[in-house]
Amino acid sequence: MYSPAFYAACTVGGILSCGLTHTAVTPLDLVKCNMQIDPVKYKSISSGFGVLLKEQGIRGFFRGWVPTLLGYSAQGACKFGFYEFFKKYYSDIAGPEYAAKYKTLIYLAGSASAEFIADVALCPFEAVKVRVQTQPGFARGLGDGLPKFVKSEGALGLYKGIVPLWGRQIPYTMMKFASFETIVEMIYKHAVPTPKDQCSKPLQLGISFAGGYVAGVFCAIVSHPADNLVSFLNNAKGATVGDAVKKLGLWGLFTRGLPLRIVMIGTLTGAQWGIYDAFKVFVGLPTTGGVAPAPAAAELAKV
Repeated sequence: MYSPAFYAACTVGGILSCGLTHTAVTPLDLVKCNMQIDPVKYKSISSGFGVLLKEQGIRGFFRGWVPTLLGYSAQGACKFGFYEFFKKYYSDIAGPEYAAKYKTLIYLAGSASAEFIADVALCPFEAVKVRVQTQPGFARGLGDGLPKFVKSEGALGLYKGIVPLWGRQIPYTMMKFASFETIVEMIYKHAVPTPKDQCSKPLQLGISFAGGYVAGVFCAIVSHPADNLVSFLNNAKGATVGDAVKKLGLWGLFTRGLPLRIVMIGTLTGAQWGIYDAFKVFVGLPTTGGVAPAPAAAELAKV
């Protein structure tokens, strides 16, 4: 635990967790982005799929899968790898007593720090992905889309959406990690009769998925306004946050595409925690959550 090999394993687990799940839900993400950009044409989830199928065929459902896979793999590596690092780092600073007492604050601070870095890795891919998915004919994918985007917007244009992306992803990730850790701890405390270390690995992974799904619902609600902003800014050249608020309205900012995003993010987050913890079990590490912070336990053991 907490060796370079531990952090490397968490980083690989994060790549698999985020890269695979986000790529798998590309069709849902595509419909959601288009509902946010053109609600007249894409009125609902079902009609959105119908429009895409009619205009672009089955292949159209996976447009933008390459920037999705690469972008969210890079994000997942930083998100999970740095979360484990910052969680340990902040716990050590706090000391064993305060680490146990204020563990939720440590989860929040660790996840926010990790996501700040992760979004720098994700942002260029997200910019190209949204443009490819919402502007038919712009590009086939990342290979031709990236140079075309840079030629049109400049290299800095790839980071035009970084502030809204932080606005979407940092609250999302704080909710994702803190609520997951809390929910899993409550499940082991109140719903499972045996201590975590005596539970079977399949049961532990089932709890990880369940905790992740519930956490994902909260994540979707908290981060949705910023998600609408990211889609709007990356789609319209020269657009500002003010333009987005004026066009979408405050109600639209909070609700447009939200039901689909709740389904998508709930499933996504549950699957991410399931995959991440399954990989940790595969390499011989314990699953996440459900026990007292490890640094505190380690310090007490020394005493």
